[in-house]
Parts: sequence; C-alpha cells; structure tokens
Amino acid sequence: MRRVRDDSGTAVVEFIWLCLLLLVPIVYLLLAAMDVQRASYAATAASRSAGRAYVLAPDTTTANARAATAAQVALADQGVSWSTADLSVRCNPDPAACLSPGSLVTVNVSVQQPVPLSGPLVGASAPSVRVSSSHTEPYGTFREAR
Repeated sequence: MRRVRDDSGTAVVEFIWLCLLLLVPIVYLLLAAMDVQRASYAATAASRSAGRAYVLAPDTTTANARAATAAQVALADQGVSWSTADLSVRCNPDPAACLSPGSLVTVNVSVQQPVPLSGPLVGASAPSVRVSSSHTEPYGTFREAR
C-alpha cells in the first residue's frame, strides 16, 4: 500500500529558515554600517569643533585643552568613546606660532570604531574600523597675535 505525504505546514518552516539565513546577516551588516557612519559623523564634528575652539582660545595651552574638550563633547554626542579617539593639532606656516595672524590650524581626529556585537564573540581582539577627519581653521590675517 502506498502512503501519500502531506506537505502542509512546511512553508512556515522554510520561511523561518530563509529568514534566519538571509535576514540576520543583512541586519548585522546594516548595524555595522550604521556604527561606522555614526563614527564618521562624530569624527567630522569633533575635528570641526576642536579647530574652532583652538583658534578662539587666548593662548596655546588653553587652546589645546579647549580643543580636546570640544572634541570629547562632539564624540560623546554621537555615542563614540573618547578612549578610542586620537586628536592632533598642526599649525602652518609656523608650528611655534599657532595663534598668529595668517596661520592655519589643522585638527585631525581619528576614531577606532569597534564592529558591533563582535566583542563577546571574538574576545579581546575585536575587529574595528578606523575613521578619521581633518579640519583646517584659519586664524585670520587681520586679528591680533596672542
């Protein structure tokens, strides 16, 4: 005697497996792309804010402190950790006289953004993406030297 198999109910199982195999990796890639984009926005805002804070300071010691604080606030605004960031300030044409008329202050901010959900899976050496931004702020030709 021949037995006929009933296929009812298998479409739900196939749909669940397809969702697990296709949608979960796509959602993970979207999360990773959004984290990298967030870090990119944070680095851009941090370099711009740090450059503006630097040229508005009364002296170079205060300028360095204000630039670091401005960058830290801009990174925190996007939820990026300050511990993964690197800030550097460079002055042209004379590195010794940053706050002099006609000088250009260039601020570079680099952020090492970890890939989401990889810390618990991989361990201490979690993969990350490096994002950097540079902003040049003129001190102004007709300003008083500080």
